Amino acid sequence: MNSESLRQKLIASARTHSPSDSVPYAFEQRIMAGLRRPGPVVDAWNLWGAALWRAVAPCLGITLLVAASSLALGTPPDEAAEPFESMLLADLTTQIVEMP
Repeated sequence: MNSESLRQKLIASARTHSPSDSVPYAFEQRIMAGLRRPGPVVDAWNLWGAALWRAVAPCLGITLLVAASSLALGTPPDEAAEPFESMLLADLTTQIVEMP
C-alpha cells in the first residue's frame, strides 16, 4: 500500500473525530517531542574501544611490574640453564640417533 495514501486516510479519519476531554494537557506536544528526539544509538565499536582504553593503565602497570622484577632478580647463571635445555632437547636427540 502507498504510504502517502495511508497517511492521508489516517489524517482524514482523525479530523472527523473531535478530541476527547480525557486527553491530558500537552499530550500531543510530549508525544511529538519524543518522536523528534532520536533515541540513543548503541555503537559496539565505540563500547569496545572504550573498554580497551580503560584496560591500558592496568596492562601497562603489570608490564612495568614484571619488567622491574626481572631486572631486580637478574639473569640466572648459565649452568642453571644446561639441565633444562638438555631435558627439552633429549627427545630430539634420541629420535635422531635411532633413525637408521
